[in-house]
Amino acid sequence: MDEKKEDKKPKKRINMREQEPLVRAGNFKEVPYAYSADEALEEASRCLSCKKPACRKGCPVEVNIPAFISLIKEGKLLEACHKIKERNALPAVCGRVCPQESQCESLCIVGKKGEPVAIGNLERFVADYEAEKGEVKIPGKPKPTGRKVAIIGSGPGGLTCASDLIQSGHQVTLFEALHKPGGVLSYGIPEFRLPKVIVEREVEYIKKLGVELVLNAVIGNLYTAEELLNDKGYDAMYIGIGAGLPMFLGIPGENLNGIYSANEFLTRANLMKAYLFPEYDTPIKKARNVAVFGGGNVAMDSARVALRLGAENVYLIYRRSEAEMPARKAEVHHAHEEGIKFVLLTNPTRFIDDGKGNVCAVECLKMELGEPDESGRRRPVPVKGSEFRIEIDVAIPALGARANPLLPKTMPDLKLNKKGYILADEETGMTSKIGVFAGGDIVTGAATVISAMGAGKKVARAINEYFKWKYWDTGGFIN
Repeated sequence: MDEKKEDKKPKKRINMREQEPLVRAGNFKEVPYAYSADEALEEASRCLSCKKPACRKGCPVEVNIPAFISLIKEGKLLEACHKIKERNALPAVCGRVCPQESQCESLCIVGKKGEPVAIGNLERFVADYEAEKGEVKIPGKPKPTGRKVAIIGSGPGGLTCASDLIQSGHQVTLFEALHKPGGVLSYGIPEFRLPKVIVEREVEYIKKLGVELVLNAVIGNLYTAEELLNDKGYDAMYIGIGAGLPMFLGIPGENLNGIYSANEFLTRANLMKAYLFPEYDTPIKKARNVAVFGGGNVAMDSARVALRLGAENVYLIYRRSEAEMPARKAEVHHAHEEGIKFVLLTNPTRFIDDGKGNVCAVECLKMELGEPDESGRRRPVPVKGSEFRIEIDVAIPALGARANPLLPKTMPDLKLNKKGYILADEETGMTSKIGVFAGGDIVTGAATVISAMGAGKKVARAINEYFKWKYWDTGGFIN
């Protein structure tokens, strides 16, 4: 009897091997090593090939997860990657930065009795395998429809939307404001989590599908939306510009030298490779003592980059406890391993000037948790008389981002909410302006890479429907 019960226990999950914490804290190389082919086959064998797979419901881009894992089981590794690409043009990205633990893997049946199948690790493996073998399959070009679509922003949502629309036969142009494509994939996520060569590889695939990419193109400046739709002949537009306006603490001393928004800090380090200065000519201040404020993935990224830039002490200051941190558990775990100092239940009140205009310390106040707020997390309450200082020479607020108003302010007939985000129909992305769709962070506020991709996929489907009916009555979608 006991032997039969033991047989029903799922096999142990195959975790990816990683660089040692003290080694990786000194370099920008990727933290986990990829699966070997044998490890991938062993992990894939844990999948039950369910008749009614729940995992698919947790995938915003609708990947046929059981099908691609079954192909791995059969040793058909290239076919497994091609199966993913039927729905997802960015598998190597998603395999690395998607929060699978709260999406597809959270619904995995195997996870009810043990650890879920490592869907993300397997996705990464087959995507890298395809690239390594040099056998990237480019689908045949469909019959042209004669329709033109302008996509503003080449982040994960824009890339996904472009991929789906080009395969529907439309002419697609991606406009990117920066000198490199990828959006947050390029400027926001550090090299040790998402190597830029991976982003470049995924973008190259989308270009091979036939998508035109225009860099250094700030829409709202180079062209207005009206000019694209009326003068340039585009039949529809997708706005996927993200939420790139950084948020600050709003405390005294925040204008001192040595204080970066996380957006600027990570852009310098990631997109402009400031960590390789002077080989790359974008400088970044290398500090002994760094304070990062926040508890999300961007805060973890900022802290771990600062450590790799040579900081002796990196303090992650967060006003709640670790249990309330919105960051992925794996990122929190890696930060602990690497020596980031977590200063929890602590709130900054002011930055201290060294007398020369530079930050030299941050004054903080201890907090305790009270009743839950509107987010469902317990509200931090100040503890009277608990003020203390931490000596620092760089501070990085990582508190999220808001909508950048540059493009929306050039479109007076585009309806926005009170926070400046574009109002768009939840299912279609249709805005108040005929032929203009929007999705991702510019609609929802800062969220995940995969949620932006899901929005891009929904909008591509909606634009196809829009073209069938020529024009929709927007009154039915945006009031």
